[in-house]
Amino acid sequence: METKVVLDTLWVLITAFLVFFMNAGFALLETGLCQAKNAVNILAKNFIVFAVSSIAFWVIGFGLMFGDGTGFLGLGGWFLTGADNSPATGNSYSGVFSALSWTGVPLAAKFFFQLVFAGTAATIVSGAVAERIKFFSFVVFSFILVALIYPIVGHWAWGGGWLSRLGFVDFAGSTVVHTVGGWAALLGAIILGPRAGKYRNDGKIKPIPGHNMSLATLGTLILWLGWFGFNPGSTMAADPLAVSNIALKTNMAAAAGCLTAAIVSYLVLSKPDLSMILNGTLAGLVAVTAGCNAVSMFGSVCIGVIGGILVVYAVLFFDKIRVDDPVGALSVHLINGVFGTAAVGLFDLKNGLFYGGGARLLGVQLLGILAVGAFVAAMSGLAWLALKATLGIRVSAEEERDGLDLGEHGMEAYPGFVQIAPDPGMMEIR
Repeated sequence: METKVVLDTLWVLITAFLVFFMNAGFALLETGLCQAKNAVNILAKNFIVFAVSSIAFWVIGFGLMFGDGTGFLGLGGWFLTGADNSPATGNSYSGVFSALSWTGVPLAAKFFFQLVFAGTAATIVSGAVAERIKFFSFVVFSFILVALIYPIVGHWAWGGGWLSRLGFVDFAGSTVVHTVGGWAALLGAIILGPRAGKYRNDGKIKPIPGHNMSLATLGTLILWLGWFGFNPGSTMAADPLAVSNIALKTNMAAAAGCLTAAIVSYLVLSKPDLSMILNGTLAGLVAVTAGCNAVSMFGSVCIGVIGGILVVYAVLFFDKIRVDDPVGALSVHLINGVFGTAAVGLFDLKNGLFYGGGARLLGVQLLGILAVGAFVAAMSGLAWLALKATLGIRVSAEEERDGLDLGEHGMEAYPGFVQIAPDPGMMEIR
């Protein structure tokens, strides 16, 4: 076996493990930004979603995404059946997964790396529908997303489909992963409706603060770390120069988004809001994901700065139109996934508008954004409505009031911590 194949395979698997660990980051971030009475429910959703994704992607998703077929979807390779063209096996290529023939690592490594991306798309949905969705309805939707919706879009951009043939660029998934999860989350949040009491009849918004900002901060740090698998790992080869440059640009965009969100939240809200700082960091990461291999260092910082601005105003915008997103997932993943994809058409060093490449790439990027948005919104909307009509998607008002931990799971995250309401008849002791 060639040394290059060994090193490439190790690199792909190690970065896949980092992306897998992002599940822990999402779990902690979402739990911290939500109420204590729903902590078990959020942890359970973020844990089980990868198991659901694994089965869905193995059975049908991977074949739809990377199997040879039409420009719209793959038509083979179900249950990971098909030739492995890796030099590690010595097999000749038979054309089952030709879209992945550019990397020589074993088929199992290719599958696992793509699987952790699919799981990430499903996890994005969890935060936006938190604190009022039925557990098993979320599980079923996650299966549908990873088995059907996500891989069809993935085939368009990464599987040799019609968008890739037009020259659409999405190196590590600003559109394929983040806006797919974002559009699915948006439709879910709209169809579910806001949490009880979030928006008052007089037009005022009632803040529902997260119960543990320490968890949220640790979760964001884990996600920041995981992104060094997400973006550099998408080379699917241990290329020292490419990996180093992508890792550094990824970090610079995150840093720029973090600082910008801190400044903008101070200017707009009069305080440097920690939740905005955390989401600003993630916004920079999401935005640079599409073009991290093709933009300059300066370009990555610019993308991060704009992402940090966008996320603050997007959070306020979604509240203004009464779309309840407890963790800011729409502002981070949808808004900045869209921006990051469009930014490739501006900042790409070879074909970007700002570098003399003309407007063609920008036009292709915008076409991809619109096509993916329309498809995912339509398919997700149908899935959510079908679940609403059958299993139901929203817990009862009593469950929502008392907490999904007890209603859905019969347990509490903090059973030893009991808050006792003060007796109004007791005299104040000084």
